[in-house]
Amino acid sequence: MTKHYMLKILVCAVLFSLVFVSCNGHKEEYHSVMERIEAESEDYHGVTLSSEKYLEELKSIEITEGDFTFLIPERKSQIKSYACTECHTKSLNELQDSNIGKKAHWDISIVHANENIMNCATCHNINDMDNLKSLTNKRIDFNNSYNLCSQCHTKQFNDWKGGAHGKNIGGWAPPRAALTCVNCHNPHEPHFESRWPARFNTQKVKERE
Repeated sequence: MTKHYMLKILVCAVLFSLVFVSCNGHKEEYHSVMERIEAESEDYHGVTLSSEKYLEELKSIEITEGDFTFLIPERKSQIKSYACTECHTKSLNELQDSNIGKKAHWDISIVHANENIMNCATCHNINDMDNLKSLTNKRIDFNNSYNLCSQCHTKQFNDWKGGAHGKNIGGWAPPRAALTCVNCHNPHEPHFESRWPARFNTQKVKERE
């Protein structure tokens, strides 16, 4: 019997014992890894894990997208000039033709997509100013504006639902709460400019010299 063969037997025996002990020890208690994580997270070293203290000042709504149910910030009450129809008492054509001097939203420029692809009316419903609209003219509530973004940004949307894109408020502790697209991105100019990290890494500078 060679040393190599004996080593293989020893490794197999150790692995078998680890699997047997692990399965046997939790066979009755847990049925999956996720079940064990959820159960043991409820009382971690005597401290109950919860994100509730981070959500006390947050006005939120609960949404369900696919298999995921979580909280997002309520948005309409945070929009400075909502409802839009409080100002938009006339049709858009009437407002555009009138001579009332400087118009509202005059300082907004769209740096999102080619102007031949996107303009204000791509997302805003000129016949229903208090709501957004999909590419197929379906009504989208301002609180659910992520459904507008998801039409083009499907990968990011799927990652966001699962928690891999964007920011979770209070980490992964339940109840789960996540910022939406517009909480991080300006919808009219969503690109983030390049910037230096908050802490300058002098070691990397030395390595590059």
